[in-house]
Amino acid sequence: MQKSCRIFVAGGETLIGGAILRRLEHEGFKKVVGTPGQAPNGRDAAGLDRFLDREKPEYVFLAAGISGGIRANQDRPADFIRDNLLVEFNVIDGAYRHGVKNLLYLASSCSYPKHCPQPMKVESILTGPLEPTNEAYAVAKIAGLAMCRAYRKQYGVRFIPAVPADAFGPGDDSDPEGSHVVPALLIKMHRAKARGEPSVEIWGTGNPRREFIFADDLADACIHVMNSYAGGDPINLGGGTELSIRELAERVRDVVGFTGQLRYDTSRPDGMPFKALDSTVLKQLGWQPRVPLRRALEETYQWFLKTGALA
Repeated sequence: MQKSCRIFVAGGETLIGGAILRRLEHEGFKKVVGTPGQAPNGRDAAGLDRFLDREKPEYVFLAAGISGGIRANQDRPADFIRDNLLVEFNVIDGAYRHGVKNLLYLASSCSYPKHCPQPMKVESILTGPLEPTNEAYAVAKIAGLAMCRAYRKQYGVRFIPAVPADAFGPGDDSDPEGSHVVPALLIKMHRAKARGEPSVEIWGTGNPRREFIFADDLADACIHVMNSYAGGDPINLGGGTELSIRELAERVRDVVGFTGQLRYDTSRPDGMPFKALDSTVLKQLGWQPRVPLRRALEETYQWFLKTGALA
C-alpha cells in the first residue's frame, strides 16, 4: 500500500478496527475513508454500495461484526450469526463488484474445531465439531473465510482470509457480562477493589489455555500481511502470549492491584480447552509482536480508567 492509496476499515468502531485506524494514521496513510461517524452500515447493502461507488477504496480491512465472550455468545447466538453473515457478504461482495485491489478479512480462532491439535494450523479448519458455546459465531466466521477463497478462485481477486489470536486493548468492550475475558477480568477486579469486596468470581475452571495478542500488535500484523502476503490460504495472526485463564487472572490481579481471592465457578462453561495459533507463515514474512503482555495489560487498564468505563 502506498501512503496515497485509499483505504477503508470496515468496523472502525470495533477493537481491532480502531487499532488498525490508529496504526494507519501512525504510519502516515492520508486517505483513509469511512472513518467512524462517516462509515456506512455494513449491514445495509445499498448504503454500502453507494459508499464504495463514491469513495472508491483500493484496500479494505474487514474487521466489522459483533463479537463477545462466552455469555454473550450463549445469550445471543442468532444476533451473532446474522450480523456477521450480513456484514461479511455485503463487504466482500461489494469489494469485488467495486474493484477493490485487496481485502483482508479477519475471522476468529473460534473457527477451529473444539479439540484441535495445538498449535492450530489452518489445515485443521472444518476437520471437526466446533465449541458449542460459540458455534453460531464460528459458523459465520468460517463462512467469511470460505467466501474469500471462493471469490479468489472464481474471480481472481486478492482477498486474504486471516485468523487472529484473542485480541485485547484500548477500545475493548466495557460490559463485564458480555465482553471477552481480558476486559471482563480488568473490570471485575477494578470494581471489586474499589468496593472492598473480598473476592471475584470467574467463569469455568481457569484451566483453558489461550493465546492473547495486543490489539495494536494485531493491527501492525494486519498491515504487514496486506503488504506482504500473496497466498490464498488463510493465515494465522498470532505470535502473542499463550497462558491459562488462571494465569491470566493472576496477572490481571497484579496489574489492577486487587488483593482479594479469585473464585472459579466450575458450573459455568470453559469454552474451548486450548487455543494457540501456528503463526509460522506470519513469522516467515518477517513479523513479530512488539508489546509484552504486562505492558499491554497496563495500557488497556489505563485506557479503561481514562474513559470512565470502570465506574
